[in-house]
Amino acid sequence: MSTRPAPLSAGYGIRPARPAESAAVAALLARAFADDPVMAWMIPGADGERERRIARYFRLARRQQRPRAAAVRVAATAEGRLLGAALWSGPGRWRTSAVRELAALPRYAGIFGLRGMPRAGEVQEVMHEAHPAEPHWYLPAVGTDRGLQGMGVGSALLRQQLADCDRLGQPAYLESSNITNVPFYEKLGFRVTGELLLPNGGPTLWPMWRGPDPAAGRAPR
Repeated sequence: MSTRPAPLSAGYGIRPARPAESAAVAALLARAFADDPVMAWMIPGADGERERRIARYFRLARRQQRPRAAAVRVAATAEGRLLGAALWSGPGRWRTSAVRELAALPRYAGIFGLRGMPRAGEVQEVMHEAHPAEPHWYLPAVGTDRGLQGMGVGSALLRQQLADCDRLGQPAYLESSNITNVPFYEKLGFRVTGELLLPNGGPTLWPMWRGPDPAAGRAPR
């Protein structure tokens, strides 16, 4: 039975995700990241099993994000169909506290397994060491459902927050785990600032930074 979503025919809007949508958001992001090079490196195995484990990862990631401002936004139709989702962290809030990370370790171990857990730790270490110190909005993950790429959903999902960044004079930051996605982010004003090479033959990530658009002006104080 095909899991490909029906064609997009209705309008949609961007809004915060609802608590009851946690599983649906995680499943959507798992489908979007099923073939992601870094996810495949951290979570090896058959496609179906890997997708289920990725969904568990994103559900845990959302739980870790929940206390943060504008943590999860979705593109959704009026009928409630989710088309895409983005995780955002506000300035100074991108890093989960050591206490929360320690408490989540058993669940992460269950997701990544014995082989993937060291790799996940290496990914986190590399990303943390390269993370900019300047206050910014951080985008750890964004994805659109299968069959909807290239239809403007991802751009619409990000433009709302990026417009707020421009209005407030705040930059944004992300790491692209797939080189084919770099042009998409460049069209939104991001630029590649280097390469993050994962150890032991792991894939590459591309950190990208977006300064606020001066033409948008700052919010009045």
